[in-house]
Amino acid sequence: MAKPSSKFICQECGAVSPKWMGQCDVCKSWNCLVEELVEKAPKDSSAQVPDDFFMNITERADVAAPTSRYMTSLQELNRVLGGGFVSGSVVLLGGNPGIGKSTLLLQILAEISGIDNYIYISAEESTKQVMLRANRLSITNPKLMIASTSSIHQILSALNEIKHNSIVIIDSIQTISSDLIQSPPGSISQVRFCTQELVNFAKANDVVVVIVGHVTKDGAIAGPKTLEHMVDCVLYFEGDKAYDYRILRCEKNRFGSTDEIGVFSMTTEGLREVANPSSAFLSEYDDNVSGVAVFSGIEGTRPILSEIQALVSNTSIPAPRRSAIGFDPYRLSMLVAVLSNRCKLNFSNKDVYLNVAGGLKITEPAIDLAVVSAIVSSAFHKPLPKGTVFFGEVSLSGEIRQSTLSYSRIKEAQKLGFTQAICSYKTENFDEKIKIHKIKSVREILGILTRQ
Repeated sequence: MAKPSSKFICQECGAVSPKWMGQCDVCKSWNCLVEELVEKAPKDSSAQVPDDFFMNITERADVAAPTSRYMTSLQELNRVLGGGFVSGSVVLLGGNPGIGKSTLLLQILAEISGIDNYIYISAEESTKQVMLRANRLSITNPKLMIASTSSIHQILSALNEIKHNSIVIIDSIQTISSDLIQSPPGSISQVRFCTQELVNFAKANDVVVVIVGHVTKDGAIAGPKTLEHMVDCVLYFEGDKAYDYRILRCEKNRFGSTDEIGVFSMTTEGLREVANPSSAFLSEYDDNVSGVAVFSGIEGTRPILSEIQALVSNTSIPAPRRSAIGFDPYRLSMLVAVLSNRCKLNFSNKDVYLNVAGGLKITEPAIDLAVVSAIVSSAFHKPLPKGTVFFGEVSLSGEIRQSTLSYSRIKEAQKLGFTQAICSYKTENFDEKIKIHKIKSVREILGILTRQ
């Protein structure tokens, strides 16, 4: 009989300690060690190795079948996944509470090409609650089966009859537990063990498994970081509840790109795809307002135009504020310092606020020129040229550096009716109707405003 032992496991990083300590030695977090009973398994070194354990890549290349994908009815999701769900893959979906994860998952189960079994297992809600949401979303798939349980052994026993061409959704992994581990649901040991069991089941039976994960107050998926290494794809469903738009972003994908995003709109009838995100984010754009610039960005392979809003106001406090929503505040402070040093503008007694309209979060360096232009426009209370888009990275020397995929940015701006693009002097010339104005330094932005 295996003898259980007691260990203290950090709930932040998963580090193991033989005794309780106030601070974890690995991640330096406080009051995060929880006692868990770990049952020691007997040692067995006589594992049988089959004759065809190793596969020669040159001799067995002809038997490798191409990876099959299952296309969903949501084209935005297919884009993010790289063409649909891959057979035998495990997808981890995270997001803030109430952002729409369960709604998205039920709409995924509405229709998927090539799938025979649709299974939704909820450990947080009863089957009646799930059916009420399905009725509200008008989900009428007769193959959809719903269950409510929190036992990983009961789930795997029920799924043993399910083989190929199936998709299983687990909502959520923090509420699933095993009787073999003497620790509460949501602990490091429970989450890691249950996830590994689901991964083994998916790989052995070529079943698509989608796991929902809770997020911490910092926005990261709760549990050990190894949880994201165990799965094949990690998706984040994000957005501001004050806006209707939701962004599906890919952080890891073993079968596709991690740069694509999907844009959805939350309605009373569920999530609706936004086919043209640029027009959605620019729907309230006014050309006669100072401090507003349009940025032509790239998310994956898709060009998206977004509205950058800046406000510069006087302040009497010794340390002026540098606040940003949807943009890195540290980079905002750097760009303000570049304007102060290279353009001789005084921001020592002024607060600078920046906002990316529509709840979009942008980390691309090419947004620098649009941010700087919006700040200068607000500081001088003069609007930027009408029908103009901006893109280009700003260096510490004030130089405007070239951005990638310039043609796609300009093409998208022209499609939406913009007549001028301001970018780096190193940008190539394109045979387009839109006028391209190339600048070398941030000082030239002041000249653009004076010509208005």
